[in-house]
Amino acid sequence: MNLKFQLSIALLLSLISLICFGFMAFFVSSHEIVHFDRTVISFITGFESPTLTSTMKVFTFIGSSKTIIILSVLILFFLYKVLKHRSELILFLAVIGGANILFFSLKLFFHRARPDLHRLIEVSGYSFPSGHATNAFALYGIFAFLLWRHIPTRLGRTVLILISIVMILSIGVSRIYLGVHYPSDVIAGYFISGFWLTMAIWFYQRYKEKSSIGSRIR
Repeated sequence: MNLKFQLSIALLLSLISLICFGFMAFFVSSHEIVHFDRTVISFITGFESPTLTSTMKVFTFIGSSKTIIILSVLILFFLYKVLKHRSELILFLAVIGGANILFFSLKLFFHRARPDLHRLIEVSGYSFPSGHATNAFALYGIFAFLLWRHIPTRLGRTVLILISIVMILSIGVSRIYLGVHYPSDVIAGYFISGFWLTMAIWFYQRYKEKSSIGSRIR
């Protein structure tokens, strides 16, 4: 897969994610997604059990800001000391930092109250979009992107992608299960994070391409 094709795919995915987020924001603002939210919440909470509640609390803790910061520091150390990468540190920080700025700003803009249907934990702040979902998609998405090229086997890459998907989905579902987010909050978090992640990758790949061309000319 050549670089130009990769850049086109990244840009296309970024635009699609942004458009999808726009639709979600419109449906939430116009209250046209209430039935969808309630249906999904009812389905997920139908599996409630003490064991599952404990499991969901673990996933929501993994997706918390404190844990994200700790994991980010560990990943940065791994990138710098083990893989000897420097430009990728900037990409990683841009993705995580940008994702946080985006969801904080959007929460303040939309002012959506959290659901009060069946809350198993208490949290403060606005609901839309989900910060946990946004951070999970950004963290595991960028880590998978950066680690992908260092895994030589197809099996290893498949395992990497599956683990990332499981973590992203589990953290998002945990917020719905615990009653602190609507499903539309979580989906919107995935979309806005997907937009920022792919856009950051696009800029990074463009930078690498220009640097490569410049070094060949010199």
